[in-house]
Amino acid sequence: MNSAALPAPSTRAAPGFWQRARRHPGFVIGGVLSLLLLLAAALSYVWTPYSVYEVDMDAKLLPPGAQHWLGTDAFGRDVVSLLLVGARASILVGVIAVGIGLVVGTALGLLASAKRGWVEETIMRVSDFGFAFPAILSAIMLTAVYGPGIVNAIIAIGIYNIPTFARITRAAANSVWNRDYVLAARASGKGPWAITWQHVLPNVLPVLIVQATIRFAIAILAEAALSYLGLGTQPPQPSWGRMLAEAQTLMFQAPLLAVWPGVAIALSVLGLNLLGDGLRDVLDPRLQRRG
Repeated sequence: MNSAALPAPSTRAAPGFWQRARRHPGFVIGGVLSLLLLLAAALSYVWTPYSVYEVDMDAKLLPPGAQHWLGTDAFGRDVVSLLLVGARASILVGVIAVGIGLVVGTALGLLASAKRGWVEETIMRVSDFGFAFPAILSAIMLTAVYGPGIVNAIIAIGIYNIPTFARITRAAANSVWNRDYVLAARASGKGPWAITWQHVLPNVLPVLIVQATIRFAIAILAEAALSYLGLGTQPPQPSWGRMLAEAQTLMFQAPLLAVWPGVAIALSVLGLNLLGDGLRDVLDPRLQRRG
């Protein structure tokens, strides 16, 4: 009696990062939109159709045309040029503010996970207190003391990001500390800081990268909101949020002036959110084992 042949084990290797990334539509769309944001900011350093610092009242509120592709604002400035240069402020605030939250919050989260006890409890309670002061409220308080400006906006958004990164890092690190290879490292005599640096931090980095991408999108929204309120980027430096604020009084004369910065903000935030969600799926270890 012949027995059924057993299927041969699969020898196909798990797909690499870029193979999985190319198959993820959200990652691809988000990556393209995020790349366009970076290219717009980079392009503004070497070329803009017109200077954003020169006022031409004879050309104010022109509709889109051959000379001015998206029209001009109430001061005769080219809207395309304003959008390109305005991307700089969004990226500057996003990179520095998220960097502040990432560095400080990650350090606090790792410390809380490594030390536990009263150290962990203190850091988490301080983080809870930090959640009571959102970025806009923090910026208002800083503005009342030091005056409006992009530096105060960056500090406010950065401080707001610290509790988020601290909590996420601590939760991810706690799960790593319970794994077998960490227990083996502790049994071999390694100290908590050596284990944190060699084993815990590398394993929580994917989570932090995903969170940093998502917080970048939130930072862009916060910067636009603060500039809209007059607390962020100050004239004459262009900002998408201030473009919206200036356009609100011209809604019946030139409604497109509010559309273009709104579209720029929406596409940037959408792209970064899609990129963050795509990174989360691509970096998921469970997905790495799928063919």
